[in-house]
Amino acid sequence: MINTLRMAYDKEGDIFDISLGEPREAISTEIENDLFIRTNPDTNEVVGISILNFEKWFEDIKDFRTLPIVGTFEIPAKAA
Repeated sequence: MINTLRMAYDKEGDIFDISLGEPREAISTEIENDLFIRTNPDTNEVVGISILNFEKWFEDIKDFRTLPIVGTFEIPAKAA
């Protein structure tokens, strides 16, 4: 199944959200301070990531921050 990567940032709430495909029912689990993984309750498939206090999360980072997540990304071939 091909999923699109959907990203949104709520500046007022300071929440960065990434969804794989269309939004759907999920269970959120905090795996690190303010970092939540959302999974499908039936299949345990990861369907999204949310970072609370996004600006604060990165305020002391000068280069980049790694997440404890492993995944595969690919760009689908264009339809003929």
